[in-house]
Amino acid sequence: MPSNNPDLPIWLAPAKINLFLHVVGKRSDGYHELQTIFQFLDFADEMSFSVNLDGELERSYDFGFNRASDLNLCAATALRDFVGRPELGATINLDKKIPMGGGLGGGSSNAATTLIALNHLWGLGLEQKTLQELGLSLGADVPVFVAGFSAWAEGIGEILTPISLPTPWYLVLFPDEGVSTNEIFSQNQLTERAQMKKIRALRNQSVLNVGENDLEPIVRKLVPKVDHLISWMEQFGKARMSGSGSSVFMPCDSERSATELLARRPENIKGFVAKGVNKIERLV
Repeated sequence: MPSNNPDLPIWLAPAKINLFLHVVGKRSDGYHELQTIFQFLDFADEMSFSVNLDGELERSYDFGFNRASDLNLCAATALRDFVGRPELGATINLDKKIPMGGGLGGGSSNAATTLIALNHLWGLGLEQKTLQELGLSLGADVPVFVAGFSAWAEGIGEILTPISLPTPWYLVLFPDEGVSTNEIFSQNQLTERAQMKKIRALRNQSVLNVGENDLEPIVRKLVPKVDHLISWMEQFGKARMSGSGSSVFMPCDSERSATELLARRPENIKGFVAKGVNKIERLV
């Protein structure tokens, strides 16, 4: 829910899409090594923060998950513990617009925004690299949101090379069913690619068509609604799943064409139209 205090600054926590996602290996700790391209969208959750010196960390929202699994509270706690300032506190407000379980990075984006905002509001002055390292302890996608620039990513998603991408309009649709990232990555049929892509491949082909999402075939089998949605969108262009799903996106020729397709979407499908962006603008 939004903050009850209209005087608090609004911090944007944008969605992301994965233009491609290849699984290239598996580490001894169980994490999968990836290659992917992250691009941000001008579609965002809105956050605000009321800070205190009582050491109280609170939230004004409840989306059905407990405090221990709330990445925003975890981010605030990690930041406070890192600087050794137990008196630092805050109330975190969140106006949720990005669908949960949709592969659009909403939770990671919220956590990154919490790190950046509280670093500023608490007057800590920590460098971006430090915030990225703290973010990685919260989730593999958090560092790219802290960095705030579209990127070629490797490792588990934390080895980032900033890149400038085309910024088309996207149609983003999603069914009324989320997907568990942990469940998808635990599937036995998930295989590793024998050959890794090189970033120089981007010079030789359209970055919007540089590869596929290796998780997509698995999700399409496990979640028929995603399979049906992709089949419908493929009538009109190149449709791909973002992350581990369940959101599906497609670049469009214009905002108008994307909006027209949004109006024609299948029954019980939600969605939005957004423009790709390369750099995150945090404050409204």
